[in-house]
Amino acid sequence: MSFVKRLAPLVRGGGRLFQGRGQRAAGDWGVRHAGGNVHIEPRYRQFPQLTRSQVILAEFLSGTMWFWILWRFWHESDAVLGHFPYPDPSKWTDEELGIPPDEED
Repeated sequence: MSFVKRLAPLVRGGGRLFQGRGQRAAGDWGVRHAGGNVHIEPRYRQFPQLTRSQVILAEFLSGTMWFWILWRFWHESDAVLGHFPYPDPSKWTDEELGIPPDEED
C-alpha cells in the first residue's frame, strides 16, 4: 500500500503532460528566448578573431600537452619503442638482409 501512496503524485503530475497539448500546438505555450540577430558575424574565408585570453589559454594548454607527451616519452619510452632490446645491425648476415653472395653475377 505504501508503494501506491508514493506513486500517486507521479501519476497526478503525469496527467499534466497531456492537458496543454492543444496550446503547445498553437504556439501559446512558453516563451522562446533564442531569437534575435546573429551574435557573431560570419567571416567568409577568414580566421576568427581571438581574444588575448583565448590565445594565452591555447598557448598554455598546448605547452602543457607537449610537456606531458615529452615527459612521458622520456620516462616511459618503452611504451613507444617497445619492451625489447634493440638488435645490433652489425651482427646481421647478408642472407638475413637479402643481399646475394658476391660470387653470383
